[in-house]
Amino acid sequence: GMAPGNYESAGKRLSSRTRKGNKKLRACLVECARAAARKKDTYLSAKYHRIAARRGANRASMAVGRTILEIIYYLLTRKEPYKELGADYWDRQREAKIVRQTVKKLEGLGYEVKLEKMGA
Repeated sequence: GMAPGNYESAGKRLSSRTRKGNKKLRACLVECARAAARKKDTYLSAKYHRIAARRGANRASMAVGRTILEIIYYLLTRKEPYKELGADYWDRQREAKIVRQTVKKLEGLGYEVKLEKMGA
């Protein structure tokens, strides 16, 4: 019941009900997601608040519960410790994406780009 929906029509992704599954597992994961959302400066908290702002608290809880399930799966299969990405993960990703896109645009216009961080 934690798998994301796959309902699409004419290329447009549509919302639908969650699938049937283990209700106790789902309830536990949603409760863990809500607890993770209350924690400050964590990846899961940032993900919850990003989704909740757009889609609402219940959908955000399901999405973060799904993420927790994925984390558990990878911890058990890869036998590696959990690596916290941090609350600023999305900001770092956005900054890197903007840099890549800007460099690509400038190179497309015929410029040679050399990147250096400015000293603060």
